Amino acid sequence: MEMPGERDKHAWRTEILARRAAMTPEEHAADAVALVAAARALEAGGWVCAYVPVRGEPGSTQVLDALRQAGARVLVPVTGPPGPLNWTEYTGRASLRRARFGLLEPTGEPLPTKAVGWAELILVPALAVDRRGVRLGRGAGYYDRTLAAARPDARLVAVVRDDELVDRLPEEPHDLRMGWALTPRGGLHRLVEDHVAE
Repeated sequence: MEMPGERDKHAWRTEILARRAAMTPEEHAADAVALVAAARALEAGGWVCAYVPVRGEPGSTQVLDALRQAGARVLVPVTGPPGPLNWTEYTGRASLRRARFGLLEPTGEPLPTKAVGWAELILVPALAVDRRGVRLGRGAGYYDRTLAAARPDARLVAVVRDDELVDRLPEEPHDLRMGWALTPRGGLHRLVEDHVAE
């Protein structure tokens, strides 16, 4: 389903969150299984930054486990004060505990924001991403501030459902574009590098 591009970010967020909330547990589970297969094709090694999905986000901890099985060491965000994210290494589902905002976090030692610079691959949660690489997040700006510390050659991959890869989203000057999108059934999509205003 394609959504009109003229709407503002709030309208996009409202619609996408409503669609995610309407998904059945079976639909979410099927997407999560498909996303594990898509993640295996990423050929991840070395350090990878990812996230523990919550509140209807695509995927499951099985994606993190698949990355580890492929030889990657996986960092996930930990909650802290507003601003850039800190990280902790994910070592398996058993290491997760409940944290603020309903999140699950590993119990390992927190690492500073600059740890994102270790990663060659960064999987970024998104509500939607467009074919130019414009990402729609939840609006708090954590990732926009954090990704400034990423390696210049890091692969920035927005993780969305198949119908959340859209033609065009509203963009603001501070938005950092993604180079790829990962969807459950479509796999890895290369996004167009078009930084020229249209």
